[in-house]
Amino acid sequence: MLVVSYGGGTDSTAELIEMQKRNIKPDLILFADTGGERPETYQYIQMFSNWLKEHDMPEITIVCKIDKDGNTMTLEQNCLEHKMLPSLAYGFKKCSLKFKRDPQDKFCNHFKPCIETWKCGEKVTKAIGYEFGEERRAGIKDDYKYHYWYPLIEWEIDRERCKKIIESAGLPQPGKSSCFFCPSMKRREIFDLRDNHPDLLKKALTIEDNAELMTVKGLGRNYSWRELIEADENQLKMFTCDVVDQDCGCYDGL
Repeated sequence: MLVVSYGGGTDSTAELIEMQKRNIKPDLILFADTGGERPETYQYIQMFSNWLKEHDMPEITIVCKIDKDGNTMTLEQNCLEHKMLPSLAYGFKKCSLKFKRDPQDKFCNHFKPCIETWKCGEKVTKAIGYEFGEERRAGIKDDYKYHYWYPLIEWEIDRERCKKIIESAGLPQPGKSSCFFCPSMKRREIFDLRDNHPDLLKKALTIEDNAELMTVKGLGRNYSWRELIEADENQLKMFTCDVVDQDCGCYDGL
């Protein structure tokens, strides 16, 4: 029983294309939707899901966080309701666990092939798309339900080769997959959001303005996005905070 955790980005896209080439057919492909992806990411996922179907692979199954009343909950809603930023802004990765891992695990808990596998005393193999060179991230230990597999690392496929695999399949590059208000975003990505998705930037700034902050300044942890945007728009030279780009570390099966 093979479950692929699809993140919507370069690595996990190349991973599935390579599986198809190697005649490895997953039983299930899951994408955990936080509700905060850019429109182009959702469009790419639909396009790639169609490609998978055309190549005798499973379509992508989208799962999301469900609250106690059975309603879909987005990370954006969670931040606004609790007057907080995504946990990564505080140095934690709870948003990834709550909105990425948990929905996938819950789906598998009710997926008949997974249930049958566990009943037989076997483990479900969960494939995660960490590229060759990211061995430090591939440290999830097997538990009584899952065996974690990192195909790209095993096959020694790095980021550049991932891009070539996607290109050779005749597909466009997917771009970065992350929430539009992710604290790991680089400054150029924030400016790109402003220029191409002003509506999403407005929502991100609403999250930042709404948060009750004590230990951090904003979505940039040691600076606020609003401060950054206003300084750039006014061509000020006062923005001097030391910005350290950080890895989102989102659970793509994580």
